Amino acid sequence: MNFTDVKYVSDATGKTVEVIVPIELWRELESERETAYLLASQTMKERLLQAKNRQTGISLEEVCEKLGI
Repeated sequence: MNFTDVKYVSDATGKTVEVIVPIELWRELESERETAYLLASQTMKERLLQAKNRQTGISLEEVCEKLGI
């Protein structure tokens, strides 16, 4: 996927008014934006790093059991 797949929509005067992007590219851009937003907060950045480095946890089955689902 690359930016050559992007389509530009122009009005009658030739001014670009819209952009059409493939969904895969859109999801990638959204993910990058969300990550940047989360990392802008020092507290959230620390929480994400702690979660990333965590070596312990419980299985999905245990979570479902605890939640009763």
